[in-house]
Amino acid sequence: VELQSLLGKLRKGDTLVVYKLDRLGRTMHQLVNLLQEFHEKGIHFVSMKDGIDTSTTMGRFLFHIFGAMAEMEREVINERVVSGVAAAKARGREGGRKKAHTPQQIEGMMEMLEAGKTKVEVCEMFDVARATLYRYIREFEANNTQLK
Repeated sequence: VELQSLLGKLRKGDTLVVYKLDRLGRTMHQLVNLLQEFHEKGIHFVSMKDGIDTSTTMGRFLFHIFGAMAEMEREVINERVVSGVAAAKARGREGGRKKAHTPQQIEGMMEMLEAGKTKVEVCEMFDVARATLYRYIREFEANNTQLK
């Protein structure tokens, strides 16, 4: 909250001085975005402990290095996620939450409807939402020709 208030007061030509970079953002991506915003607004940035001053050529160079590092960090995270999902699939795991009803239960619902039970009765008996029952009916009709 205090940082947002401070950032709102900064104007072109101002210099924001911090003791250390990690005080400004939690991730490299956040930090690079903030420094990019400063650059676009003409605000200089100095980090005392890290020796960065964006008003100098070397400071701007370091800023670009940080940008490249942030992009690499995002790509590495993305690669880990993709490989983790692939490994889980290879072990037979599927994404998403477990199905609320087994195929046998759904078939039981369809049999009850065919036997003349109302949708409301089936919903109450199987503790299923009406919208879910309608979805089961659509899926069942798409896969079977029995229920019409």
